[in-house]
Amino acid sequence: MRTQCELLGVSRSSLDYVPVAEAAENVRIKRLLNELYLRDPCLGSRRLITVLERDHGLLVNRKRLQRLRREMGIEAIYCKPRTSIVDKAHRIYPYLLRELAITRADQVWCTDITYIHMPRGSAYLCAVMDWHTRCVLGWAVSNTMDVSLCLLALDRAKAFAGCVPQIFNTDQGSQFTSEEWTSRLQSWGVQISMDGRGRWMDNVFIERLWRSIKYEEIYLREHATVDALERGVERWMKHYNTWRPHEALGNKTPGEVYRPKRKTGMKLHEIKKAA
Repeated sequence: MRTQCELLGVSRSSLDYVPVAEAAENVRIKRLLNELYLRDPCLGSRRLITVLERDHGLLVNRKRLQRLRREMGIEAIYCKPRTSIVDKAHRIYPYLLRELAITRADQVWCTDITYIHMPRGSAYLCAVMDWHTRCVLGWAVSNTMDVSLCLLALDRAKAFAGCVPQIFNTDQGSQFTSEEWTSRLQSWGVQISMDGRGRWMDNVFIERLWRSIKYEEIYLREHATVDALERGVERWMKHYNTWRPHEALGNKTPGEVYRPKRKTGMKLHEIKKAA
């Protein structure tokens, strides 16, 4: 036997090995995971743990459930927008807001892009916000995520505000490090600031805006077209700027704090015309 194994290049221990069969409980869990995937392919591991315990009385460790799903080749369906992709060929500007007291409107503006799922395809929303007052100065919707979307929102913000900020802060996404974006700000005399490592909290204000508009407008209405989405966003932004009180602003609206004597509920066609 030893000679035969040497001639064939086979380990002798493998001849005596008996594969261990899959545990019956694992087989049952895999069967249930397959049924649940066919029923709702968007469930992640956390929700699956709840469903298995609630409907089938199974207490499954999350790591075990994830391992079984990997063995089955199953992955939850969810959006992977990657809206902040760094282009290493572009210049990265320093972060200017460290220990800076932001005490007035138009001192610092910020912007971001968010992904919006639609029945057919997807869309992207870019907004420009005044940091101190949380007022949305400009926004734009498109089915593409190139720099033209951001420039349109920027031009509308300038037309709405009638001025430019002292500092404009963004993340290091390729749209905001591009020559088109940075040259536009530099031509206006605006200082460019970009979030660095460990500055995740600098997007909190506008990320909170994304959460609000998605739960209060987009998820409820499920706009079928980009035009319908644009009308819904316009309606919600006006509601946000001019009607809903903000606790951090002493229960005033962002529009009241940003420009007490200025009309902040401009119609979209007015902003387009001004831009």
